[in-house]
Amino acid sequence: MRHTKIVCTLGPATEDPAVIEGMLKAGMNVARLNMSHGTQEEHSRRLRLVRGTAARVGKNLGVLVDIRGPRIRLGELETPLYLQTGEEVELTTENILGTQHRIPVNYPGMVRDVRPGNTILVADGLVSLRVLDTTEQTVLCRVEVGGEVGSRKGVNLPGVRVNLPSLTEKDFADLRFAIAEGADFIALSFTRKAEDILAVRRFLEEAGADIPVFAKIENWEGLENLGAILKVADGVMVARGDLGLEIPTEEVPLAQKRIIEAANAAGKPVITATQMLESMIHNLRPTRAEASDVANAILDGTDAVMLSGETAIGRYPVEAVAVMAKIAARVEEALPYGEVLAGKRALAKHTITDAISFATCSVAHNLEATAIITATQTGYTARMVAKYRPRPPIIAVTPHSRVVRRLTIVWGVLPLLVGHIESTDQMIQEAVAVSVAARYISAGDLVIITAGVPVGVHGTTNLLKVHTVGDILARGIGIGAKAVTGTVRVVRTAKEALERIQPGDVMVTA
Repeated sequence: MRHTKIVCTLGPATEDPAVIEGMLKAGMNVARLNMSHGTQEEHSRRLRLVRGTAARVGKNLGVLVDIRGPRIRLGELETPLYLQTGEEVELTTENILGTQHRIPVNYPGMVRDVRPGNTILVADGLVSLRVLDTTEQTVLCRVEVGGEVGSRKGVNLPGVRVNLPSLTEKDFADLRFAIAEGADFIALSFTRKAEDILAVRRFLEEAGADIPVFAKIENWEGLENLGAILKVADGVMVARGDLGLEIPTEEVPLAQKRIIEAANAAGKPVITATQMLESMIHNLRPTRAEASDVANAILDGTDAVMLSGETAIGRYPVEAVAVMAKIAARVEEALPYGEVLAGKRALAKHTITDAISFATCSVAHNLEATAIITATQTGYTARMVAKYRPRPPIIAVTPHSRVVRRLTIVWGVLPLLVGHIESTDQMIQEAVAVSVAARYISAGDLVIITAGVPVGVHGTTNLLKVHTVGDILARGIGIGAKAVTGTVRVVRTAKEALERIQPGDVMVTA
């Protein structure tokens, strides 16, 4: 069973129900709505389609709404412009229609934030400007790398501390949309500090909504404030596109490892995103470098890998999901789970839940358990077990459908819905029963069960049980070292044994 989760961005390429069904069957776990593109009506239509299809094919699916955040952009231009290398151009905070030598920008504070010598990148870094001088409303620049720019293209100020608001009016509107549509996750673009996440939380709280918030780390300020951000965010995304413009390209792989390691230590899910299988927008096969990129993100410890344009506008959305799933499954076969677990021992000293979760994974590793089963009210126990990256799947049983959806993003977790549970014995019985029904485990399998006692009380993970699946009909001493399954036959004499016992039977003497 694949542990790494796959996030797929919806778009024009996913309007066909057959495509959505193919993506679900190929391995899509979470559907992403990118509010930077398209209208709310388009996103609502796509959401109805993907949810309906997931219900029809019997797949658990999470929904992530990606909020655009406070992005610096060019204003409106008369026509697309080609900026020649070496020429001078003015960026102005005035609300004008842009021309060849005077281009509007939507951020009034830019004239205060930049200094002569700073670099300004436009259009995903394709055009580079050097700041020469500033006035009250303009920034005079020299074009260092020329190219074409158009209306509303993105602007990056690498190394510059900006004073943008945490949320824009569009962001507030998109948050209301996410609440109304019952989103399972919200991701805030261009998160720079903890206060940005807290601003989203305050809005959700005032609206009476409880939705996990992910911080997208895509600028140097977000990277600098990673520790504080992780304390208030429910998860993070390594958004490598803009991050690669804000910091030197050679630093991006190291930043990725740092973000993933910090999220792993905090027990919070992390998504690695941007250009993972970019060539599959147009080609049926990825490049070898892309396959290695996906593999290395998994080796780094990411919970999920994300497809953007590959599924939103690409020619091969189903194939892109299938390729990503195959790469993940193959890499997971080669993971040194014992070494990974040993390396995380120090993390188990913080709380009782941490200690029980680490012990659960250690016992599962030593006994070569088929699965770990955890009963959870909020998903917290399952996330804590996943923190230690065990080899067997983590079957998380919960009575709450929203928790099932929220666990679709967590590494190694297979969430299952159960009815209301009142006692420990009932919890164990129901958890095993639904796991067998889902064909995750079968009779004779050895599983490790962890939960909180008393049942139903949040934050009380304190139980670890080694359990063999099946009914106990008799007890005795075996001569083997492993669990086996077979037809049980009771015999009383040697003659009866010779006559009745077939190869593969389990013989019980009476």
